[in-house]
Amino acid sequence: MNKFSTSHYLNRHNSLRKLKENAHWDIIIIGGGATGLGVALDASSRGFKTLLLERDDFASGTSSRSTKLAHGGVRYLAQGNLGLVKEALKERGLLLQNAPHLVKMLPFVIPSYKWWEKFYYGIGLKVYDWMAKGLRIGKTEIINTKKVKSLFHNLNLIGLSGGVIYYDGQFDDARLALNIAQTAAENDATLLNYFEVNNLLKKEGKVSGVFAKDLETGESFEVNSKIVINATGVFADSILSLNRKNATPIIKVSQGIHLVLKREFLQSEEALMIPKTSDGRVLFAVPWKDHLLVGTTDTPMKAPSKEPKPLEEEINFILKTLQNYLVKKPTINDVLSVYAGLRPLVVPQDEEKGTKEISRDHKLITDKSKLITITGGKWTTYRKMAEDTVDEAIKVGGLKDISCITENLKIHGFSEKMVPQSDPFYIYGSDAKKIKKLSNEKPGYKEQLHPSFPHIVAEVIWFIRFEMGRTVEDVLARRFRILFLDAQAAVDMAPKIASLLKNELNKDDNWEKEQIAHFKKIAGNYFPKPFKKVKSNKKKEINI
Repeated sequence: MNKFSTSHYLNRHNSLRKLKENAHWDIIIIGGGATGLGVALDASSRGFKTLLLERDDFASGTSSRSTKLAHGGVRYLAQGNLGLVKEALKERGLLLQNAPHLVKMLPFVIPSYKWWEKFYYGIGLKVYDWMAKGLRIGKTEIINTKKVKSLFHNLNLIGLSGGVIYYDGQFDDARLALNIAQTAAENDATLLNYFEVNNLLKKEGKVSGVFAKDLETGESFEVNSKIVINATGVFADSILSLNRKNATPIIKVSQGIHLVLKREFLQSEEALMIPKTSDGRVLFAVPWKDHLLVGTTDTPMKAPSKEPKPLEEEINFILKTLQNYLVKKPTINDVLSVYAGLRPLVVPQDEEKGTKEISRDHKLITDKSKLITITGGKWTTYRKMAEDTVDEAIKVGGLKDISCITENLKIHGFSEKMVPQSDPFYIYGSDAKKIKKLSNEKPGYKEQLHPSFPHIVAEVIWFIRFEMGRTVEDVLARRFRILFLDAQAAVDMAPKIASLLKNELNKDDNWEKEQIAHFKKIAGNYFPKPFKKVKSNKKKEINI
């Protein structure tokens, strides 16, 4: 028996019950990434009856595949997009205030190999600080060569002429998405993963709901709503095509990849920022979860895909760029995991523009059918995007005019008494005590799942009972971040996770085997080498 109330947590059984009990909703949101979850939180916290439907798992797409930075966008400052930078810096500050268990300040160093670079970037970043005003999180400094050397023990020192240190935010994107979902549930929103919207319900030419299917049971639903919001990111055009057969595409897809290496390749608590690569982008090498995260690329893609795959040239580009800055140079053999994410960039009027030049400003589109589409933007500004979207929904749907309250709304897990960062349960915030209590329910719950990671069985039980974890991928990719950190370790853990899921969800042996096989297939995309070289440990029984 579980000893915790599920009323304020993610529970699929409870959500299905609420869906069946309510014939009409104020707002239906299609898409459970950062944007859709933000809209669900904003709408529910204003008191609107809110339903969110996600085809896969929450944050399973772009929203779990970022560079893990809550930032104002240094490169947008260089582009002169001061409005976006100012907005993003404000939102960065609010994230630090409202979710301190997940968002933290991180120092970044820009090494200077030309005498004038440190002054050029230093002045620009002082402006960056100034624009944050009362939400500034650190003070930019121009530092000498000796100081840079002391911060990075593996940095190429040939020609080094000092550098600049500045501060931005870092966070766990998928974990924040889950906590936003939980906060929405606390405000009585109903959220369902593995629920596909396959058509729009219309009355007199106006969108009045959705036709949806529970992908776990096959059951179909017709759900009525005053407003429907399309928050499907790179798949926004697919929902627009349900609304109008010949709808003009609004999304241009760009792929960015990240490599994960052992921490030893940076040997620093600070992040490295390379301000201009050969393709004109910024490259980050960031300490993350005791590993080194490096990215990102910008590759135009013809169409979105559910599981984007890193390209060989992208991997080589990042490695080659990073090798120029390090003494001990990483190779393809040092890559523990590589992941790809797709950016939903709004199609510019000038079709010849490269994707890296497209503004990251979000775009809000209201069709004459009353379908609202929110797209573009970036993780840091998810809250403001949601506020703008719900404000529009109030106007279009004739809803009660209630003001947004999310600027000061604490995200689930917030606690005045922070869990020490040295505690493996730190990222769970206020849930840490409950997970530790759960670990005492049965002897096997304290068993460590993998020798390279501190995670235990109780965390998996928690994910299943209170965070709507339904598959091996849900657990290893998004609730734990193992697939993103070490693909081989994730493959090795898969049989254990599948066994736990089978027992908790009352599944059979065939389901368990299918889960392991499916996860191994997905994990193949995270290896920079052919998957056939990967070995998997035999299943180990867990005594619970």
